[in-house]
Amino acid sequence: MTSEKQAVRIKAVLFDFDGTLSTLRAGWEEVMIPLFTEMITGDHQLTAEEAEKLNEEIIDYIDQSTGIQTIFQMRWLAEKVKEKGWNAEILGEWEYKAEYNRRLLLQVNERIRGLETGLYQPSDFLIKGSEHILELLQQCGIPMYIASGTDHPDVVHEAEVLGVRTYFKEIAGAPVGRADCSKEKVIRDLLGHEQFDSEGLAVIGDGKVEIRLAKENGALAFGLASDEDKREGLNPIKLERLHAAGADWIAGDFTDMTKWKQWLGLNS
Repeated sequence: MTSEKQAVRIKAVLFDFDGTLSTLRAGWEEVMIPLFTEMITGDHQLTAEEAEKLNEEIIDYIDQSTGIQTIFQMRWLAEKVKEKGWNAEILGEWEYKAEYNRRLLLQVNERIRGLETGLYQPSDFLIKGSEHILELLQQCGIPMYIASGTDHPDVVHEAEVLGVRTYFKEIAGAPVGRADCSKEKVIRDLLGHEQFDSEGLAVIGDGKVEIRLAKENGALAFGLASDEDKREGLNPIKLERLHAAGADWIAGDFTDMTKWKQWLGLNS
């Protein structure tokens, strides 16, 4: 995708993490969808029509909420359980989050153990070209940041096991036990730095949340419509989502360095 917006040499880059650089959590939707269905339904026997409608509601919500902190998705779940009235056992949003994390981490921790024991290599869980763009930005003296809706300790640890932690000046994940919007905070903090204005900030992510925040704050918005299974190429669902969010440019990975240099104003 091209944009009429003129590329300027960027002064800082803010990356989303999951789905943008890392695929360690690929498949999280396949954990969240059945969890939502199970918690909302309880012991209630849904009709075929009810089941179809509920499934559509859940998938639509997850699609439009991709990129926000997990606790806000669990808040939606708690409200939906109450609204439907099918399940007599209504938990709090933090209890739902704890169960979601428990299920998700069964898969994620297996991948991390594989990395730590040498069964896997970091490149097995990084979007293609990630190391190249991080090296380029580091060589150009461009400070890099991560903002993620995943719990802060988990993001830091996952960046470490993937070997990319040292590239970043700051990593900001979701505060544990608090419902703070870390992505918005980091973007606003960056815009407040004296050494660059919004024209010098690039935001790169695969979700519409970070793209929207970038556009609202005058930063360059780069959509990463990644295919997390192949780790390269375009995911058509993400592509449509990022187009709708107003991304200035969209790619599926970081393999075309000539293109990324041009977009980031790093040709000179």
